[in-house]
Amino acid sequence: MVESPAKANTIMKFLGKNYVVMASMGHVRDLPKSQLGVDLENDYEPKYITIRGKGELLSALRKEAKNADHVYLATDPDREGEAISWHLMTALNLDEEKTDRITFNEITKDAVEKSIKSARNIDMNLVDAQQARRVLDRIVGYPVSHLLWQKVKSRLSAGRVQSVALRMICEREDEIRNFIPEEYWTISAVVTDEDKNKFDAKLYGTTDAKIELKSKEDTDKVLNAIKDNDFVVKEIKRTEKNRKPYPPFTTSTLQQEASKYLNFTAQKTMMLAQQLYEGIEIKGNGTVGLVSYIRTDSVRISDEAYENASEYIKENLGEKYLPDERNIYKTKKNAQDAHEAIRPTYATMTPDKIKESLSNDQYKLYKLIWERFISSQMAPAVYESMTVTLENNGYLFRINASVIAFKGFLEVYNRVEETENIIKFPKIEENKKLSANKILPEQHFTQPPARYTDASLVKTLEELGIGRPSTYAPILATIIARNYVTKEKKAIFPTELGEIIDNILKEYFPDIVNVGFTAEMESELDKVEEGKEEWKKVIRDFYPHFGKELTNAMEKLEKIEIKDEETDVVCEKCGRNMVIKFGRYGKFLACPGYPECNNAKPYFEAVDAECPKCGGRILKKKSKKGRVYYGCEHNPECDFVSWDMPAKEKCPKCGSYMVEKGKNPVRLLCSNEKCGYTEEKKTNDEE
Repeated sequence: MVESPAKANTIMKFLGKNYVVMASMGHVRDLPKSQLGVDLENDYEPKYITIRGKGELLSALRKEAKNADHVYLATDPDREGEAISWHLMTALNLDEEKTDRITFNEITKDAVEKSIKSARNIDMNLVDAQQARRVLDRIVGYPVSHLLWQKVKSRLSAGRVQSVALRMICEREDEIRNFIPEEYWTISAVVTDEDKNKFDAKLYGTTDAKIELKSKEDTDKVLNAIKDNDFVVKEIKRTEKNRKPYPPFTTSTLQQEASKYLNFTAQKTMMLAQQLYEGIEIKGNGTVGLVSYIRTDSVRISDEAYENASEYIKENLGEKYLPDERNIYKTKKNAQDAHEAIRPTYATMTPDKIKESLSNDQYKLYKLIWERFISSQMAPAVYESMTVTLENNGYLFRINASVIAFKGFLEVYNRVEETENIIKFPKIEENKKLSANKILPEQHFTQPPARYTDASLVKTLEELGIGRPSTYAPILATIIARNYVTKEKKAIFPTELGEIIDNILKEYFPDIVNVGFTAEMESELDKVEEGKEEWKKVIRDFYPHFGKELTNAMEKLEKIEIKDEETDVVCEKCGRNMVIKFGRYGKFLACPGYPECNNAKPYFEAVDAECPKCGGRILKKKSKKGRVYYGCEHNPECDFVSWDMPAKEKCPKCGSYMVEKGKNPVRLLCSNEKCGYTEEKKTNDEE
């Protein structure tokens, strides 16, 4: 018994006529959807029921199991897979004497046959770790969702781990809103030698220390000191550096690289990876499981996989591409390390060899996995670098260049930037004088932290120890589906609704959205899996405090009345004054005569500022993706837009419009990037 028909079809071809392989179509039992499903009065005992619609399938599985000499439960080799096997055993009332659990890291003939020879009992530590996670998620998600229904709006929900991800995204948005840019300057020089060869040098510091230019005054001081002098070559350094290959993929790094290079969401990456794992019909080979198990946080590979990779590298690239010693990678501290890294099952099955049997997206992802794995067992790339230090009146400038002397693993995995070619660099000798062709001062402003993308959010969740390989994609998918966050290009933004939910959770359930607390909970679940902790103790330690927070929230959180506020906008269909309503995507204008009149349109709040282009009102608007911006009421005739909220004040330095940034205190910042003027906003009392 396996979970999916695709996996069943692949395994059936290995085992022959004496076996019947059937799919459970995922879980067969779960907590009920219509109620909490956890008995809080009876030591948090879960109440499992058969999933609706699975009755007929269970009857067919039960019938085959009775006719079989032996039953092998071959669900995925992780906590969830172990739990599915346990639920199958219970729901089908399987005979323990003739039922075994088998697992394999890859769906190949050898792996499946070996697993049958090493069959075992169900690992209840794994099952209990999954039960603990499921019960935790339920006793948090259901009551908090019910609270949101009562106090905010129906059909809202909140999950345990998803709420932490939402908190992180909202915190990042706050950082960006409150960010005050700081001015800094750089100086570069285009210098020439006697043969009129030009090359770029950048100011590094003085003969005493590294220098930072914070203002035009600082910059002018340097410019005045160097403008009439030659540059003297003070030092030339040549070095050779090795760049080691990257380890084979874990679930997290696969999602990150697929987002970065293939523009795949985490969810799409996992869907395609699952297809590659379960098996694809390959022309001339039948159904083949192309990659090893895809939910893993380990970078370890088997000896057999290493031998296959080394053999391929030796035969197809040459011995010089093999490292002197086997590349062994360190798995991260909080990793479970239960499975190998994600790798191709057959090193010789190159992406181009099987391209015609794969969809375009399957091919792209398989190619990424294959190249990363093969390159991980290759020799490092070797770079020759050259650093030239120039001096001008006590100020040091540097010229850097490097070239790849030996490509090593980059021969296969060449998705990293290569630097300038040193061959183009002219020969320079120490103490030689160079003249300045141009000296280029440039003003810059520090930038706020970048918004999360799929890749950076998954990376941060993993680094913080939140969630596990199987949960990264669902976390993202859930908060997007609930419209708590939205994506514009790759950047993730919180919606207005998401920020309302986050503020409630932050105030009334600080532990739920606390990164450290959630990471600690993951460690507790790991202890259950290792048999060091009883699963119900995790719940007993958690729920009493959470229950008090829940009671407090029910009593103190006032209903967030999103009233139908009347406006002066007249419904063009029936003449009534339209009202402001709050829907799934935020505020909108609707006719109060609904259902007789169903007219609706976007709602825009005006801010206390005039359009700097035409003098019209500035309206707070939302992009198609839900991101807030500010635009002129006369759009499209007037094209003024701003991501930051314009202020009524004008810049005293250059006359441009100002924008508001930060809070407690609010600062006014000139919209002209070259100006950089900022001041603290006065309160009404101060005015």
